[in-house]
Amino acid sequence: MKLGIGIGWRPEIADEVEALAGIDWVEAVAENLCADHLPDSLVRLRERGVTVVPHGVALGLGGADRPDPGRLAALAARAELLGTPLVTEHIAFVRAGGPLTASPRLEAGHLLPVARTRDALDVLCENVRIAQDSLPVPLALENIAALISWPGEELTEGQFLAELVERTGVRLLIDVANLHTNHVNLGQDPAKALDELPVEAIAYVHVAGGVEKNGVWHDTHAHPVSAPVLEVLAELRSRVDPPGVLLERDDAFPPGAELAGELDAIRATLRRAATVHTPAESGERTDTAEAGERTGVADPAPAEGRAAADPVPAGTRDRTAVAQTALLSALVAGTPAPEGFDHRRLRVQSRALAAKRADVVAKVAPELPEILGDGYRPAFLAYAGGRPMSGGYRRDALDFAEHVLIAGGPADPVARRRLTYWWQDRSGARPPGRTTRLVRAARAVLVGK
Repeated sequence: MKLGIGIGWRPEIADEVEALAGIDWVEAVAENLCADHLPDSLVRLRERGVTVVPHGVALGLGGADRPDPGRLAALAARAELLGTPLVTEHIAFVRAGGPLTASPRLEAGHLLPVARTRDALDVLCENVRIAQDSLPVPLALENIAALISWPGEELTEGQFLAELVERTGVRLLIDVANLHTNHVNLGQDPAKALDELPVEAIAYVHVAGGVEKNGVWHDTHAHPVSAPVLEVLAELRSRVDPPGVLLERDDAFPPGAELAGELDAIRATLRRAATVHTPAESGERTDTAEAGERTGVADPAPAEGRAAADPVPAGTRDRTAVAQTALLSALVAGTPAPEGFDHRRLRVQSRALAAKRADVVAKVAPELPEILGDGYRPAFLAYAGGRPMSGGYRRDALDFAEHVLIAGGPADPVARRRLTYWWQDRSGARPPGRTTRLVRAARAVLVGK
């Protein structure tokens, strides 16, 4: 399956993406697509023969819980709607708590790293097999960028990915920007990771930009692709010709000419690296080639053809759940840090999660920063510091507005009136509890002014 050169499709750059020359395919965030209706831009791209791949961000296949059937059904529906050759997700957990730990459910609002331990690998493999059985097309999983590492890890990233592929037959989405991020933040050698993983399992590759602050690399997807990231891409290309390479950009979108320039830099890097001796292309036998054959990645077996695996023991999931809940609670609820973690890095990760929440809520509910002005971000970060997200971002936006109103803000009466109306219009029918009574009282006072 040859994809070619692609770019991440986002509504903010839909026109620019359509105008770009030499685009073979695009990737769209699955959760941002309606299950029964595509944006006009994607319809036009598909009519031109451009492949559209849905990229999931919310399954949390690395989490202790089994995958949610509703989320799997939604991803499957988007795959059917797009007629895609595959779907992709991440090797990450995004929520914790709940029945396995008899504690409140917590949402990270972002991708968090899975411990590279046998327990975590067993849970991930079973979750992947459940997902594979629920999806109409092959699944590929992405390695993520990390600001923190787990204590007591038993496998390197390459070993972890190689065993995941061998046990499940899943394909890989290798993000070279994430390999660079983990090199800067965690001291992990990208070349070693590439040496250890089965490169023939690669479905496609992500390339993205980031920025370094105080010795920490932030995988922002809002900055130009850096030279070190292109060097990792060249390292990968020297080992294998990936079926597809895609440029990601999620924020601070540049003009179309700049996107085209980044795509040209990616093409040039691939051309230069292709001149390097590549065993997988010259017919030589390699460990990774043999691994690819063992997993059957080139032609993955249907669900009924895969060997059945023993269910993960309940104790394995329980241990994973406790560990993930303790970490996520420290990051979003201010509970004590679990033993063995770098406290400074945990603070960096905690601030990054809160900033991510603020950014996404501002996109989901753009009226909030408009109403609150320069006060939006500090108010939201103060709110997020003591109130973990337990639902989606839309629920988070409503809860934040409710919090501001109960606290007596905003100070400007016009802004307060606007925020009150906004909250009431979106909160729906709710029991007249203390919060609702306060807001109604505030509205009565404001209307009377």
